Amino acid sequence: MYPRKLTKAIVSRPDFPVAETKAGKVRGLLEEDVFIFRGVQYAKAQRFHMPEPVDPWEGSKEAVIYGPVSPEIHTPIAHDEYNVPHYHYIQDEECHYVNIWTPTLDKNARKPVMFWIHGGGFSTGSSIELYAYDGQELALWGDVVVVSVNHRLNCIGYLDLSSFGEEYKYTGNLGQVDLVCALQWVHDNIAAFGGDPDNVTIMGQSGGGGKVNALMSTPSAAGLFHKAVIQSGLMPGGRDTRPEQSQKIGEAVAAELGLTKETIKKIETIPYYKLARAAQSALQKLGLGGMAFGPVRDDDFYLGSASINPFMESTKNVPMLIGSVLGEFDQNYNQIYAPGSKNDWDEETVNAVFEKVFGDKAEAVKAAQKKAYPKAKVIDAVFTNKAMRIAARDYCKKRFEEGCAPAYNWLFNLECPMNNGTVPWHNAEEAYMFHNANYLEASYIPGVSEDLQDQMTGAWVAFARTGNPNHAGMKNWDPVDDRNGACMIFDKETRQECHHDDELMEVMPQKPMGIGNDRAPQTTFGGGPRQSL
Repeated sequence: MYPRKLTKAIVSRPDFPVAETKAGKVRGLLEEDVFIFRGVQYAKAQRFHMPEPVDPWEGSKEAVIYGPVSPEIHTPIAHDEYNVPHYHYIQDEECHYVNIWTPTLDKNARKPVMFWIHGGGFSTGSSIELYAYDGQELALWGDVVVVSVNHRLNCIGYLDLSSFGEEYKYTGNLGQVDLVCALQWVHDNIAAFGGDPDNVTIMGQSGGGGKVNALMSTPSAAGLFHKAVIQSGLMPGGRDTRPEQSQKIGEAVAAELGLTKETIKKIETIPYYKLARAAQSALQKLGLGGMAFGPVRDDDFYLGSASINPFMESTKNVPMLIGSVLGEFDQNYNQIYAPGSKNDWDEETVNAVFEKVFGDKAEAVKAAQKKAYPKAKVIDAVFTNKAMRIAARDYCKKRFEEGCAPAYNWLFNLECPMNNGTVPWHNAEEAYMFHNANYLEASYIPGVSEDLQDQMTGAWVAFARTGNPNHAGMKNWDPVDDRNGACMIFDKETRQECHHDDELMEVMPQKPMGIGNDRAPQTTFGGGPRQSL
């Protein structure tokens, strides 16, 4: 997806490289010792209906270009295009495609499978939207099989029409149903790409992390994955929607379109953009944003987020890697595009900002910041995201308390060189765990990024291989228990700390909008500024 200097010729001819799926053969590419299969269809689906297996075919299908991605009503250049480069692509409701990067096509190789679920809330994004998502380096460096997936989003993936009849029973969760279907495809076919169907790690960032969290409470997904990674995907209280709430949204959208129970079938064929604009209008009238879309707790397909409910018994044995980024969204408003740099502020300015942000808690926050991060700038507390940090930390604690498999907590803290020093933003860690840090100039630090991505990718790969992220290139990392408060901090000096920021999280108050905010900004579904959620 991103510019790459090739040292070997790309190979793709009618008979090589070819892998055989249950439905038929697919032909991909061999590039830099990695086999690449783009746009392999894992299912087909009519609008507002369950996915079905693809029709079998004769001969070989080309898998050398990406498949269409889920439609979005409006895809502007994102506000963070420089520090989180995007790759926009053709959109279509037939978006059920996976991309595969693998070091071998040996059916007996049984390489660990790392299954990536993209961010964008439950409304936007795609498997190829960010440059960091390219799986070639991860597959080659880690000797693993990487799979990324597209699925239905927003009003075609999560609009609950269940109140209109049994035919639409699962419409509020179709995006999640697609993911289960993709995991089933992986189970049935990944051996043909050198992967081990009995060693699949699901990974997701932001909305993708939320989808991982939801899959942990989805009975039909149990057994299709064996380890799970959540990156900046948890918020206190979770993101679940109750049927009575989601049905209200579905009924409001139908009303916008002038549809009733007798005419609701027409919603399956009206143009997507008409449907999406109706959804936008309905959400606005209900006082909701595009982030209103998400999985629906129905005590059937989806049992409810483990963030607020007990963990599902069948996934308690799944090891987890759970963490967040120091800054997340908090730096978007007043750091990246603010005049000057936080590192150039004098003491008077720092004091004034602390007083504005933290009020009578300013001195307590300063003291706690110095204790938590003695080598960092005290001003970094202003740009520290509290909500996602606490949610990740407490989720790990809960896993231990409920007797689950080990959960490892982490925090990405690398200050990036942009604007003479910027705390890491939402999405900043992805290039490092995909081993793509060298390709993102906003965060690249010569002599630092190379080592850090080796440590971080090494941890993700070791975890995918064994369920334990420890490896020879990094200091010891303990799973969270009821005493240790263990957290691996990925920084210029990667290190494990214990209870390092408990006091800071305790004394830091909720920050007002405009000075950084613990509530993630709303994705505008249908126009306006867009966040890379």
